[in-house]
Amino acid sequence: MKILATIITLSLSLCLLADAQTFQFKVEKLPEDLAKKTISLNPEYIVYGKEKAKQGEKLPMVIYLHGAGGTGNQIRKVARQPQRLLQTIQEVGKKSLCVAPQALKSPREHGEKGGWVANDLDILIGHLKKTLPIDENRIYLTGNSMGGYGTYVWAGNSPEHFAAIAPMVGGIGPGGPKDITKDLDTWGKNLSKIPMKAYYGANDRVVPADRGAMILKAINKAGGKKAEIIVLKGEGHGAGRVPYKDAEFVKWLFSQQKT
Repeated sequence: MKILATIITLSLSLCLLADAQTFQFKVEKLPEDLAKKTISLNPEYIVYGKEKAKQGEKLPMVIYLHGAGGTGNQIRKVARQPQRLLQTIQEVGKKSLCVAPQALKSPREHGEKGGWVANDLDILIGHLKKTLPIDENRIYLTGNSMGGYGTYVWAGNSPEHFAAIAPMVGGIGPGGPKDITKDLDTWGKNLSKIPMKAYYGANDRVVPADRGAMILKAINKAGGKKAEIIVLKGEGHGAGRVPYKDAEFVKWLFSQQKT
């Protein structure tokens, strides 16, 4: 099943890239003292759009979390994955930073699982806030497949960072695409504070669309009224390509800001 999920995630990435132009990026790196505090994060990360900020200007920032096919310690492996989204951002006339980190395939510490770890990402965003010209009221989080799971787990633990989130075909458990976290009620409470659009494919056999219904139920239970689950008819695990090409989705994302 893990091999199948990786193959499908790679196919999804290729779909997202198929009609995207190439955007320039820079590779930056966490300081060594911070990198040592992470267990499953490549200290290198990709930054797009830094050169667009005028002197003293603060820009919104999109953080993109890759799927299982992007894991490893070669940062350029994930460099093109957000570019279809970047193209749509450009087409609607928005100016933004975009950061794409990379989760390690194998964690640094024995006994710990790899993938997206909320504490690692908290360390990263703390560094980003100190080193990039970010409008901290307009930080947006999105990701595909395993990156959709990463979006849930990070915002489900640290909602204070984000103006809005958009998980794409995201699983809701650390044990694999169909796993269900034991922390679902906690996630629901924290996710209830953030505007969210989550997308699933009705025909997805890797991450069933009912995972979105489970998340929404937990959010509603906590009194949240800012979340929407969109199930795309006729789509499978590649459903994440659809909103990234949608100008209305991007306009919605950038209209959100913390108060």
